Amino acid sequence: MRTETIKQPAAAGQANQSTQADPATTGKIGGYRWTICALLFFATTVNYLDRQVLSLLSPELSKEFGWSNTDYANITAAFQFVYAISMLFAGRVVDRLGTKAAFALAIVVWSIGAIMHAGAIGMGNGANSILTTLGMAAVPVSVIGFMIARAVLALGEAGNFPAAIKATAEYFPKKDRAFATGIFNSGANVGAVLAPLTVPLIAATWGWQAAFVIIGAIGFVWLGLWMVFYEKPTEQKRMGAAELAYITRDDAPLAADGTETGRALSWWALLGYRQTWAFAFGKFMTDGVWWFFLFWLPKYLAAQYGMSGSELQWPLAILYSMTMIGSIGGGWFPTYFINKGASPYDGRMKAMLLIALCPLVVLLSQPFGYLSFWVPVILVGVGAAAHQAWSANLFTTVSDMFPKRSVGSVVGIGGLAGGIGGVLVTKIGGWLFDHYGALGQIQTGYTIMFTFCAVAYLIAWGVMKTLVPRYDEIREPQA
Repeated sequence: MRTETIKQPAAAGQANQSTQADPATTGKIGGYRWTICALLFFATTVNYLDRQVLSLLSPELSKEFGWSNTDYANITAAFQFVYAISMLFAGRVVDRLGTKAAFALAIVVWSIGAIMHAGAIGMGNGANSILTTLGMAAVPVSVIGFMIARAVLALGEAGNFPAAIKATAEYFPKKDRAFATGIFNSGANVGAVLAPLTVPLIAATWGWQAAFVIIGAIGFVWLGLWMVFYEKPTEQKRMGAAELAYITRDDAPLAADGTETGRALSWWALLGYRQTWAFAFGKFMTDGVWWFFLFWLPKYLAAQYGMSGSELQWPLAILYSMTMIGSIGGGWFPTYFINKGASPYDGRMKAMLLIALCPLVVLLSQPFGYLSFWVPVILVGVGAAAHQAWSANLFTTVSDMFPKRSVGSVVGIGGLAGGIGGVLVTKIGGWLFDHYGALGQIQTGYTIMFTFCAVAYLIAWGVMKTLVPRYDEIREPQA
């Protein structure tokens, strides 16, 4: 397994970037890159709105369709499993099609998948007819119908982060990428805040099917804006030369026609680098924590505190509002170390160690939860905020060390690992809650899960630091 750098010689006649004036210090740099960041923020907000509708309606849907915790775990695991597999290929698709086309395709697919949830019962009946014809055991109609819809949603949503990270690498220099990632990644938190404030109201007014249709249709609004405002930086007519020079100041040299030199690394080649495995392990250990918070918290509050519907709105809204602070603050945090002379990677790892300590407060959720439901809400909110801070920096380690043309592929590999971790967390959680629920001790099941959520980040950081102890950039080999 390699960590050595692949050196790429500069193009003939190209000026050394270190001798050029930094446009950021001249006062002439523009700000169009932040328009792109705003688009990525909007897309990520829509992504998490669509993803969270089911979890918010799960207490009511579980009663209506008679779902057990295992049934619900199977539905959410279908999303996570397809998401994991799709992430691997989504990264490659983003690198091959380019950011603009790949992102547009992704949001069309996931918006259709979100709307499909409204027809889950019909799809379940059709799927069961096919299974019966083939002589296979039938699955409860509602379960298989929602699993199909979740699979299509996952197929499209898998494209969001590989495309967004690649767009960030294209439009921001390395020192600013974690901050930009933190901003667009906070869209996940905004989506998580808006969902409990809107979904129950829509469902109460027009029915649960309408919630899936209305929220799912928002993606097509974003699509129109994306097609108008996004182009590659070298082709972006709305951006000035000074800003282009600023965002490409630490890039590898370009060919005479303005395109990247070198060739993209294959999956097999990427798997030969410890940097890839460090990112993948970080995702494997921690993605499931966020998905547990996202998919299971409404059911947790329903199981332990008897809350449902509108009662969940403000606790969840406040909890996810806390995560916005973590996302944006976590994106800024490593610049403190970078400005003191640390490399982007070393500054990020120092920040991530401190961030990894914060989820330990989740260990107190159950012991002190008897005081009020606000105790676990606030403590889990701290843990969720720490996750978003961690995530903003974890994603940026990829663009720190890998060339732009391979960023999507590496993010896809990590996404596969994170999805597998998420499936394991979901399936284990569903089994634990059914097992201890039958014993009248469901609190024990949540205590076990919260313990894992608390320590996962320290384990992940330790392994990542062992695999890649210092900054080591990888360059694409020459074609």
